Amino acid sequence: METRSTPLENQPRLPRIALSKRNRAVVRALNPMLVTYLEASRDLCDTDFILFGAALAVCHIIGAKVSKAGRATGQSSAIPAWRKRIEKRIAKATALIGFSSDKLHIGQ
Repeated sequence: METRSTPLENQPRLPRIALSKRNRAVVRALNPMLVTYLEASRDLCDTDFILFGAALAVCHIIGAKVSKAGRATGQSSAIPAWRKRIEKRIAKATALIGFSSDKLHIGQ
């Protein structure tokens, strides 16, 4: 998979991997190979692509599923779960107090 020309927001989202002995061994085996590439790195973007490629290789070696969708897919416009919970609690509290939600303008 070519990642160098892919913008950051379109790169696949990497899964979290368990810290098992096998997974650590894979990472330890790949680390020495990175030295040559990182020394030849010209800038931070180059370094990012090298490390992302290495992480992607680890995922493929251990069999972790890598999503095909980019990082920006549906996440930037989604309302965070913490905000939904707080808004739900405010709605319940205002209903108990007897206010209508259109009369209460908190943070707007």
